[in-house]
This record gives sequence, structure tokens and C-alpha cells, in this order.
Amino acid sequence: MFGCASISQAQFQVLYNFGSYPSDGSFPGNTPVLDGTGNIYGTTTQGGTQNNGGIVFELSNSGGTWNETTLYSFCTPPTCPSGAGPVGLVLDSSGNIFGMTTYGGVQPCPSSGVFEGCGVAFELSAPSARGGAWTYTVLYTFCSVGELCEDGANPLGPLVLDKLGNLYGTTSSGGTNDAGVVFELSHDQNGWTQNILYSFCSAGGDICSDGAEPEWGVTFDNSGNLFGTTSRGGDGGVLYKLSLSSGDWTETVVNNFPPPEPGGSNSPGPVSVDALGNLYTTLTHFPNHEGFSNGLVGRLNTSGDARVFRFNGTNGKGPFTGVIVDASRRALYGTTLLSPFGPGNVFRIDKLGQETVLYTFCQQKQNCADGNYPSGLAEDKFGSLYGTTEYGGINGSGIVFEITP
Repeated sequence: MFGCASISQAQFQVLYNFGSYPSDGSFPGNTPVLDGTGNIYGTTTQGGTQNNGGIVFELSNSGGTWNETTLYSFCTPPTCPSGAGPVGLVLDSSGNIFGMTTYGGVQPCPSSGVFEGCGVAFELSAPSARGGAWTYTVLYTFCSVGELCEDGANPLGPLVLDKLGNLYGTTSSGGTNDAGVVFELSHDQNGWTQNILYSFCSAGGDICSDGAEPEWGVTFDNSGNLFGTTSRGGDGGVLYKLSLSSGDWTETVVNNFPPPEPGGSNSPGPVSVDALGNLYTTLTHFPNHEGFSNGLVGRLNTSGDARVFRFNGTNGKGPFTGVIVDASRRALYGTTLLSPFGPGNVFRIDKLGQETVLYTFCQQKQNCADGNYPSGLAEDKFGSLYGTTEYGGINGSGIVFEITP
């Protein structure tokens, strides 16, 4: 078992308040990403210049002042051929941005209700000169295969890149069993091609023992295997592995999450992998009434032995967004959505399994000027942590923050 918690006020700074002007975006609900020079990129669910549909933003530091630039504005459904509802981002080595939207696209989407389109994968190509316009391109439109969207529909998590520049991700629905897919987007001189690596619920049966409905993307280990989680299937969702052999991908269930109480549901987080191949993720239960459980951080080592840190409400509650592994500090960092004194905190779990609360949000009570309801974290080469909060800030529209542990 991991240990208990202590409290340590790390150095905290608000870098940007959203809602500062009409088109700069509002409510950044996803984990940001960093480039090699310290610029921060992310998405918001509202704001921008196309009917309040959200944006892709960049924050850059000039002389100690952080400046925000809107790189692309999304539209509001039902008619959004270039995508609507942006999720997380990934950068390549040239500074190009890749991402997905949950809705939008030119194809009808049977699973998206009032929204038109099942989402797209996109690229924002970096300008040749600093300050130039970014070029937005739709790489793939989901639900382009079959009436049941055999190629997947409604992605919720970010993409990941391999060393050759191929993209990998998941969709929460669609596939041959309408339980979601893992896919690859590969690129050649003719453009981008989608390849389905796995359709969930392929094991058959009502419980989908191989998993169903992934809400996050996938993560590579050093051997080229992919790991992820599903929110349904198995006992209460699964942690799965996809391995490549002789050109075919094979899925293996690494861990079954415990079942939620009747009428409730589980929310497993994304998977992180350390240099030794140990797996880390988070889990929160939604009971069958208002609210959710305290949640846990789990580690599964290469021998299959599990260690668990359980939140108790006094040290945080609801760790939805997984953890990042800091190899140099031999520590895990993450966020919770709630804390005893406010909406969420940033925590560290050290090599001995002891938790330290680094920061608790909404200490600045007026409109929670320091933010509330944090996303996941990104870490720079100096060990500083960056994240967003969906709400709070001086305008109530969310912030970007930095923490130096």
C-alpha cells in the first residue's frame, strides 16, 4: 500500500486568465502540451470567433509576460465540417499540432444525437516564420465506413505519435461492435490512411470481457506496445495492452477494474508507463447517486503486482486524469477534482508511496481567482508543472497555471 498525505505549498502562478477578450477561448478542460522552447498549447470548449465553438491556443513567454494566441477557432454544431468539440493535443518534432474533435465532420453520425458528425482528426501546421498563420487540415473524418461507423466515432482522448510520425488514438463508440476502437493514422505521399488496430467487445457476450468505450487515448512502452483503459467491459472497465506480431495487433486484458455499485459507473484515467515498464493509472467510481468516490492511483509492475494509493477525501477526491511519471524525482504527479477546502488539488506521490498536496485550488475565494477543477499536468525539462482549470480565474472562464514543486 502507498502511504498517507502531507501538505506543502509549492510555488503557484496563474499564467493566463481566459475570457479576457471575446475570442480568446473559455473553459479549457483538457491537459496542455509543451514544445521544446516552453510554449504551451491546449484547447478550450467555448470561445473563439466561430459561434463560441472553442479554440486551439498557444501561450508564449516574452520577457516574463505570457501572451495568448488563438491558432484556430472551432464552430458550434450542428454543421461543422471541420470538426467541433476539440480534445487533447500532441506535437511532433517540427512543432506541428495534431488533435481530434468529438463531433463535427462531413459524415452523418447516428450516435451523436443532435450533433452532426462523429468527429475528425486534424493537423495545425506551423508557419514558416514566427507569428505567421497556422494551416488547419482535416486528416480523417470518423464514421466514414459503414452505417454503424466501423471506423470509429466520437473520440474523447488525445492522439499519440510514434517515431515514424504515425498517429494512434481511440474512439469511444463505433467499430464493428459499437464499443469503440483503437486506430492508426499513417501518412505517405497520397495522404493519411486509417487502419483499425482493434474493435472492442470483439470477445462477444454482454459484458464485453475485452473492454468497451475507451475515454482516453493510448500510451507506448519502450517495446512498442500500446496501453489504455476502457470505462466499460470486464468487471468495471479494463486496462488493456495491444502488441504487434507479424503485422497483426493482439489485445490482452492486463487488469480488470472492480465493478461499480449497481447503477453506478467507473472512470479510469489514461495509462502512464515508466522506463521499467511499470503501468500507472487512476480510477474514480461514480455511485448511483450524486457525487463520486474518493478514487485511487494504481501501479501495476511488470510481474503483475499491484500497489494502490487510495484518496480519503481529506487529501483529494476524484483523480480523473491519470498521473505523470517524473523519473529524476522518482515521483508521480497528478490532480484531483475536489479537495476538503476547494475544487481540486495538485499532488505528488514519492518513491515511498507518501502523498504530498502541492496546491489546493480556490484559495483566492473571490471567483476562485486561482482556478478550480484542474485538468491533467504537463512537465517541462526543469521539473515545473503546467495545467489548466476548467473554471475559475478572474473572469470565471478558466486559467493556465504553473507549479514549481
